[in-house]
Amino acid sequence: MSEPIILDNPLFGMLRVDEVDKFNAARPAGPLDFSYGDLRASDLRGVDLSQVNLQGAYLRGTDLRGVDLSTCNLRHASIRGAKISGALFPRELEPEEIQLSLEFGTRMRYRPAAAADANP
Repeated sequence: MSEPIILDNPLFGMLRVDEVDKFNAARPAGPLDFSYGDLRASDLRGVDLSQVNLQGAYLRGTDLRGVDLSTCNLRHASIRGAKISGALFPRELEPEEIQLSLEFGTRMRYRPAAAADANP
């Protein structure tokens, strides 16, 4: 797995400096790829992360309270010490995976698609 990086992307830069309103106004419709991005300690409350690829992202200490992450790819992302109250995670992520990542920084693994479909 790759190490988290600071992406050379103006939208990513807005998130790193907590410019959520500016990001929401500037983001294009459709998917964004911030995979393996380093967003540690960012305040992302109120951000529109729909269809954002955060695979392998480093979200240590990030404020994700109330953020809808349900359409994000969080495979192999780490959320150690993040604030997640009210956050909505993809249904492919088991609660145990979220808890392990929150407490120990483990990289989150998705459950197989067949199991996700069986547990709506």
